[in-house]
Amino acid sequence: MSAWPGKHIIGLTGNIATGKSVVRKMLEHLGAYGIDADALSHRAIAKGAPGYKAVVDTFGRWILTPDEQIDRTRLGKIVFADPTALTRLEAIVHPLVRQAIDILVRRAPHKVIVIEAIKLLEGPLRSACDTIIVTHASTPVQLVRLINKRGMTEGAARQRITAQPPQEEKLAAADFVIKNDGTFEDTWRQVQETWYHMFPATEPAVDVKLNVRKGEMVVEKARPRQAGEIAALIARLTDNRRTPTSTDIMAAFGEKAYLLLKVDSISLGLAGWQVENLVARTNEVYLDSRLPFASAMKKIMEEVEMTSRDLQCEVSLLFLPPHLARHSDVWNSLGYEVRGASSLGVRAWEEAVQESMPSGTVLLFKQLRKDRVLRPV
Repeated sequence: MSAWPGKHIIGLTGNIATGKSVVRKMLEHLGAYGIDADALSHRAIAKGAPGYKAVVDTFGRWILTPDEQIDRTRLGKIVFADPTALTRLEAIVHPLVRQAIDILVRRAPHKVIVIEAIKLLEGPLRSACDTIIVTHASTPVQLVRLINKRGMTEGAARQRITAQPPQEEKLAAADFVIKNDGTFEDTWRQVQETWYHMFPATEPAVDVKLNVRKGEMVVEKARPRQAGEIAALIARLTDNRRTPTSTDIMAAFGEKAYLLLKVDSISLGLAGWQVENLVARTNEVYLDSRLPFASAMKKIMEEVEMTSRDLQCEVSLLFLPPHLARHSDVWNSLGYEVRGASSLGVRAWEEAVQESMPSGTVLLFKQLRKDRVLRPV
């Protein structure tokens, strides 16, 4: 029985570079509320967060950057080389992460919660889960991902892989295993099969729009099965400057969601956005030139923000090409302002910009809520 009445808790784990986050995103597409416990652990030790002082007092001020943030690379060199140091760090961070998870689960309107954590099975979170899903990938695939996506050397990647317990230990505890070293389509098929095995009465989500008037703009959440339609729409709206394939879009669904703007059931606009670490990030916007810009963006951003608030996001970030960002009157009316990453004042928000902001774009910022998870105490 779940530690949170009325919620079904999925514990998602797996070794490094086995695709946990991709599977979490796919479960979110099917209706789950996703929590990244590892991202929360980073928040817990940010400057001003509850774990900051205890970590600095334990490991010394030499782990600080010039702006007095904890340098996680320096800290990692200590704790990953010394099991005792790692235990001391976890004793500080894990209770704070569990507290944050409890807040998020209780506030979420969703009935299904997926908690992604690399050390899920080693701590008390395991007993709070109704279902355990483990991702698996072969060692060569892990190596390629760490080298290509995280910029590690082969030696460093092998060290990170071998430092973890054998994958077989996690697999033995799994209710379901997702083999995540094939295509995105294959992973999506496995995730869907797992979902409908857990919730056999669940029907695929369908957007129902009632009383839609002729010529009215409607925003719908796109589904992975619409990957081909999305690829064709992007090509058309960019005059073939961008020509993604269905496979490209399917891969993108492992990171983000898409919203389609339709008029009389015809797709005329698209926004690509994602939520990570309680930060909404919109980094793709395409509109048919025949659409009224202000009305179209208002419609899209209302949907982004409504869903973002449901997902308990603190801020909404837009990364726009200059020709869209120049519509300052529109963005001001929607509550957005041009900002620099260093001016945001919260490390998680600044890191979101560093992780997600495409080259050549302009950052627009809007705060969605004042209260923050893991605020200073």
